[in-house]
Amino acid sequence: MEFGHIIGTLGDVVDLIGVVAIVVGVSFALIDAGVRLIKRNGAVYERFRRVLGRAILIGLELLVAADIVRTVAVTPTLESVAVLGIIVLIRTFLSWSLQLEVSGRWPWQRARREPTPTPDPAGL
Repeated sequence: MEFGHIIGTLGDVVDLIGVVAIVVGVSFALIDAGVRLIKRNGAVYERFRRVLGRAILIGLELLVAADIVRTVAVTPTLESVAVLGIIVLIRTFLSWSLQLEVSGRWPWQRARREPTPTPDPAGL
């Protein structure tokens, strides 16, 4: 077996794992939302969006990794690297948009902290 074929197969496996991650995440989000609807357990829609967004983010990261592995190791031509760059830009924009939807902040922003209460000097 030659190196390029092994790397191509590895890229295909990572692609498959990315698709499986999205499918499993969507299934879990739907089942979780259904159970919460039946139990009438609070904010179903917000949790559904958060769980679904995280599943899609994980899947996108895996798909980008597979594209990088295949492009760099199997077909390192200028054209394939340019196509990879465009794909990575599009998927990065999608990931950032999903991150904003899921967490309410951009990936480079720190999480908002609740202010810590100042201690009472009198000990009351």
